[in-house]
Amino acid sequence: MYYNSNDGENKLQWGNFMKRLKLTDFFIGIVFTLLFLSLAVIITINFRPLYYLDVKVLHIEESSGYPKQDILDNYNALIDYSSPFFRGGLTFPTLQASESGLAHFKEVKNIFSFFYILGAFTLVLGVAIMRYKHRKKDYSYLLASSITAAILPLFVILAVAVDFDTTFVMFHKLFFHNDDWLFNPVTDPVIKILPETFFMHCALLIIFFIILGSIIFAIQYFRIKKDFLIKYRKHNNLKI
Repeated sequence: MYYNSNDGENKLQWGNFMKRLKLTDFFIGIVFTLLFLSLAVIITINFRPLYYLDVKVLHIEESSGYPKQDILDNYNALIDYSSPFFRGGLTFPTLQASESGLAHFKEVKNIFSFFYILGAFTLVLGVAIMRYKHRKKDYSYLLASSITAAILPLFVILAVAVDFDTTFVMFHKLFFHNDDWLFNPVTDPVIKILPETFFMHCALLIIFFIILGSIIFAIQYFRIKKDFLIKYRKHNNLKI
């Protein structure tokens, strides 16, 4: 049987990496996972071209019965309102809305505002961690964070792939403690221009950005490892 010396060296390096991992590395991983999640949500909310494309791809004009300009105007009004920097109530340009519908969108706005706050907090904390770790020449947290951040998207992808409709309902029951999210198309026609498939596309885009953050951290880890061109056992001061 042929023995590859590189396999033995890789196993040794992986074993050394696992030994160097500390519990704090995984706590740091959670911090960066929350940062990636917050940024992903914020970017996705404000990435209006996704909806503009879905208007065409999902044939929202035909299914809703509204002209394209009305659809875009009402969608943009909703996204503007969802920003934590927007002051005032929600008013759709051409669509009526019930009290329960407006109450639901207010809850949605509060959730989005939470992600802005969480994003700002974890960004400041993340920068502080990175500066501290850089001074300590401790880079093991990069790979630990990459692994930690990749776990959440895997669970979401699995749930979406198995049954998106059930996942969609469970999400709303988890985050909303009422039935205001169950829109009546007659009293809240905005639901006609917000098909479930669009929300699935939003979920996939959020997953993409989280995975992108995970990949960037992994690439950075291995780049640093390659640049130093050293082995763990010879340089104990470098934690990588």
